Amino acid sequence: MDAMDALPTPRTQAGQDGLAALLARPRTAVVGLDFDGTLAPIVADPEQARAHPGAVPALAALAPEIASVAVITGRPPEVAVRYGGFAGVPGLEHLTVLGHYGAERWDAATGELTAPPPHPGVAAARAELPGLLERAGAGEGTWIEEKGRALAVHTRRAPDPRAAFEALRAPLADLATRHGLIVEPGRMVLELRPPGMDKGVALLDHARAVQAGCVVYAGDDLGDLPAFAAIEKLRTNGVPGLLVCSGSTEVTELADRADLVVDGPEGVVGLLRALAAQLGRGSSAAS
Repeated sequence: MDAMDALPTPRTQAGQDGLAALLARPRTAVVGLDFDGTLAPIVADPEQARAHPGAVPALAALAPEIASVAVITGRPPEVAVRYGGFAGVPGLEHLTVLGHYGAERWDAATGELTAPPPHPGVAAARAELPGLLERAGAGEGTWIEEKGRALAVHTRRAPDPRAAFEALRAPLADLATRHGLIVEPGRMVLELRPPGMDKGVALLDHARAVQAGCVVYAGDDLGDLPAFAAIEKLRTNGVPGLLVCSGSTEVTELADRADLVVDGPEGVVGLLRALAAQLGRGSSAAS
């Protein structure tokens, strides 16, 4: 095996069992992936985020070998598809993008997008948010990202990003509560979205829909913890799984809980490439 294709060894027995199950029964495997910070490097302006250049080739090599690849993101699915470059790529027919934490779905095989009506609380919060930020003293560099079914307030461009982040937590939590929403903290971002929308729910629903025999999930931020919890729940029901952290110095909670920590999107792409190479060799040997 080429060194670049070498599979890393998970540090936990549960993770080793999950990886072994994927390699033994790939046609039952689901690989779930966050987008920002996992497939795409984190950037100051989310509109400039793009998938790592090796991500699509690695996914196109891996997807035909397994049951499904699911990109699970808080972004609208059409944005993730565009920024990821996922549309019309041979080999990605088994790719699904679950946007808005699973509220919207895009299937690569058909190009179809399905979505329910939006939560009314998002529109109400949207109307109040600029005034709230002004009253809270949110200064230069703090800005609102429109996500359709959710709203995100970013502080990464502020002179003191952490101080701005902490100052906005309480007023945004109050705004969210008044309109039946929740606040999800992330890497210098606070997102307001409807309850019941999270990556764990999306991952479980997708895994059940394809009758997954094993599930892998890779993420980098606090919003990925529900997906980790979903895999831990599946494990208790006898479905092996592997928790992968796209490592960063900004969020340590995922690294502490993961079976395997890789070096950001570059490491995630390397893992996908290694899985594809190993499974591809297995398919060739079987044929």
